[in-house]
Amino acid sequence: MEAPQKILEVKNLSRVFADGTKALDGVSFCVNQNDFVVVAGSNGSGKSVLMSLIAGLDQPTSGTVDVQKGFEAGLSFQDADAQILGQTPWQDVMFGAKNLGLDKKAAALLCQDALKKVGLLDKKDFNARTLSGGEKRRLAVAGILALGRQLIIFDEPFANLDWPGVRQTTAIMRELKAQKKTVIVLTHEIEKVLALANRLVVLDKGKIRFDGTPSAGLKFNLEECGIKNPLVSYKKLEDLQW
Repeated sequence: MEAPQKILEVKNLSRVFADGTKALDGVSFCVNQNDFVVVAGSNGSGKSVLMSLIAGLDQPTSGTVDVQKGFEAGLSFQDADAQILGQTPWQDVMFGAKNLGLDKKAAALLCQDALKKVGLLDKKDFNARTLSGGEKRRLAVAGILALGRQLIIFDEPFANLDWPGVRQTTAIMRELKAQKKTVIVLTHEIEKVLALANRLVVLDKGKIRFDGTPSAGLKFNLEECGIKNPLVSYKKLEDLQW
């Protein structure tokens, strides 16, 4: 069997802020193509800092982030409104498609395909600001898909979403998994998504405390890291998807 392709490698990554706060401390892990990785941690564990470093939005104090060419990350931020640049979903996704240097017809085909994949083609001419929270997250993913990104990172994707919004968000994650995209989800709400993952990484106070399969992770002392073990409320791993 052919060995999986490593597309992301984080080595001894540390980030210390000017006030001396150590957000990340010697973090190391790898992600292979087609992986679905849940990075779990409570607020302040360093998840968002980790995403910024992987995406190149910030520079580490020490350590390295190596992303294979062709697998540059597409980001879905916690604040979906911050990613909306167009007045309508169509204009928003076209903004990125045009930046690829495509002619208008090719960009339009790319835009149509991306909006169709996230279930927003029928709302392409709506005011983007009036979309629900879940729809805004899906719009952000459409922009990522239009740019051809193969690695998609979600930062606290369930924050401030109601039940339908969470369901819409997990639906697009299932679709990305079916499309063989590589997905990283940074969240403390693992009960909503863990059943989709093949890896669980637990981050606590800037350090990795666990890295392994979800089934093994559920036997780990998650509460010690500020994460509720979902098996308190759910019967089995397969139930952990909304």
